[in-house]
Amino acid sequence: MTKNTSRIALILAVGAASLLAACTQEQQNKISRGIQNWTGTNGVMEVYAGEKLVRRFIKVDKVSTALGTDDGKPRAYRYGYGVLDENFNFEVDPGEKKVYFEVSDYSNTVFFESPR
Repeated sequence: MTKNTSRIALILAVGAASLLAACTQEQQNKISRGIQNWTGTNGVMEVYAGEKLVRRFIKVDKVSTALGTDDGKPRAYRYGYGVLDENFNFEVDPGEKKVYFEVSDYSNTVFFESPR
């Protein structure tokens, strides 16, 4: 790397850091979520009835908050797409397909990165 290239890279890095520092925490969170949504994750959504696991969705890219069509306000549920893991083995088996799902804010759910 030449001296000028290094200098330009340093100036760009300082400029980007300054812009990010000027953002509010909410704006920084939106940027982070945007990057994560673009890159995707290998998430798992588990739904519980009491202490019993009743549904597991694997290979979930993201879980989104539903917004009202007219008012744009957040709704009391989340939605996403994932493979319904019918036998709870964290693997996509023959016959298990990608599905759309919705979970209420009032349900017992856990969303986490896949351990595999």
